[in-house]
Amino acid sequence: MFRDWKWTLLTVAVLIVISTLCTLAMTLFTRTLIDGYILPLSAQDAPDFTPLGVALLKLAAVLLLGTAASFFYNFLMIKVEQGTIKQLRTDTFNHLMSLPLRYFDSHSHGAVMSVFTNDMDTFRQMVGRTLPHLFSAAITLVSTFVSMIVLSIPLTALSLLCAAGAMVVAVTMSKFSRRYFKGRQENMARVNGYIEEMVSGQKVVKVFSHEAQAARGFADINKDLFQSVFKANRVANTVMPINAGIANLGYVLIAIAGAYISLHYGTAALTVGTLVSFLTLHKNFSRPIAQISQEVNNIAMASAGADRVYDLLDEVPETDNGRVKLVKSGADGWFWKDGDKLVPQKGLVSLKDVDFAYVPEKQVLYDITLTAYPGQKIAFVGGTGAGKTTITNLINRFYDISDGEIRIDGFNVFDIEKPSLRGSLGIVLQQTDLFSGTVMDNIRFGRLDASDEECIEAAKLACAHSFIMRLPDGYNTFIEGDGGSLSAGERQLLSIARTAVADPPVLVLDEATSSIDTRTEKLIQKSMDSIMKGRTSFVIAHRLSTVRDADYIVVLEKGHIIEAGKHFELLESHGKYWELYTGGKL
Repeated sequence: MFRDWKWTLLTVAVLIVISTLCTLAMTLFTRTLIDGYILPLSAQDAPDFTPLGVALLKLAAVLLLGTAASFFYNFLMIKVEQGTIKQLRTDTFNHLMSLPLRYFDSHSHGAVMSVFTNDMDTFRQMVGRTLPHLFSAAITLVSTFVSMIVLSIPLTALSLLCAAGAMVVAVTMSKFSRRYFKGRQENMARVNGYIEEMVSGQKVVKVFSHEAQAARGFADINKDLFQSVFKANRVANTVMPINAGIANLGYVLIAIAGAYISLHYGTAALTVGTLVSFLTLHKNFSRPIAQISQEVNNIAMASAGADRVYDLLDEVPETDNGRVKLVKSGADGWFWKDGDKLVPQKGLVSLKDVDFAYVPEKQVLYDITLTAYPGQKIAFVGGTGAGKTTITNLINRFYDISDGEIRIDGFNVFDIEKPSLRGSLGIVLQQTDLFSGTVMDNIRFGRLDASDEECIEAAKLACAHSFIMRLPDGYNTFIEGDGGSLSAGERQLLSIARTAVADPPVLVLDEATSSIDTRTEKLIQKSMDSIMKGRTSFVIAHRLSTVRDADYIVVLEKGHIIEAGKHFELLESHGKYWELYTGGKL
């Protein structure tokens, strides 16, 4: 904030000082008004009010200046507030995009969203309100304290005693409030995460008539949020009335002490105007202390939100030490560029002695060794959790292997820049994700520089063209809510078209046809074969039609390759693949 808005903040500081001093001038004028004008004029038989009128006009000019200064510094702080939060939100989102897939697998979407909404909002309030209020309070305290000393040292000592009591209360309460506000932010994230899960999984909730259980689950975490908010606000709202009580008690004591000094020692020791001005100064001195006490709670809330923002910003981004790039050389096609050396991109993928564990104490892959030659179709089969999808996630470095090596066209994947590595792989997942935009935009997501004609050809290749043309605006039909108005099969067809337009040498099809009915699958199978032709393909599927014509079938069980070969070879061996096939599970 200070880096980007240095001169604006300096201007704000000057305006705050002007506004504060103008307010102080009004308070000090009370002494002059009483002692210099009201009392003398009341003793005259024919008072002349002209000097008083001139003095009041000067005071009005000073107050007008203070009002203008207050208006402009608040106006400038809006710009600083929104600009700072805009930059923080941009930096946080850019960092989020750099994080590995592991982070998103271990954090709920609702909790991540809460960082950008609730936690950022506490930051916004601190920047836009708390910081200028604290600075204004500090200037008020200093200037008022100096004025109080000038007017009366004994009464200043009494006022300081009351201020010390208020500060003790503020410091004590802030120790509790920060802990409660942190719990408030954490529980808010839990609530957001739960709502996001229930809304996105609403069909499942209704299929199993789980509405009542979902409501009870929400009631439990909402109760936790209520308790944390109640405790945090209880502490925060206690500080102000206690400090106000201390300030009012000090006002009474100062009035008694001032009256005693004035009556006992005469107006030479303490005039009526001085006592009235000092009482107003004491109020002005107590007000910023109470204000600081209140802002301490706002800082505690912002600090709790900051912890969560900084936790996200402290997450280690994906490392990329690759030197090999994917480049296009005119009509010759794509090449791997290693320094000055160009190696044709073929799609040769090899894994050697690969081990992997999501967490150190739970290994999921053991000694995986296989080679996929250019144009081959490799199929992975096995039960749930066998490691099929994990292998494909390692090839594109969604996760990094624990041991062994993976090479593409002879290059270790650690030596290839991640954008180039992932640009050489086309992936169609079981779960389809569409984005807000037109159908054409969603297809072009596979390759942003693709022309409309190329996107249409990709859609035809994926057998998506006919249903797209039946949409209200064809390729210009706008999609919202992850394509909720489309069927699961139609969304999958768009996902396949998106991969087809990327035209990669290596394809990964992870249950790509699981959401498509048998009739549609037959229609697109020929097109899928055309897409895979000349490309190295890794296919994860349970349907026989997708597996049996593979060049090489790899059978996985508990992270081990237990069988490998062609369809008929594996059937003749009467092993695990034969059991799956004859049992009807394949």
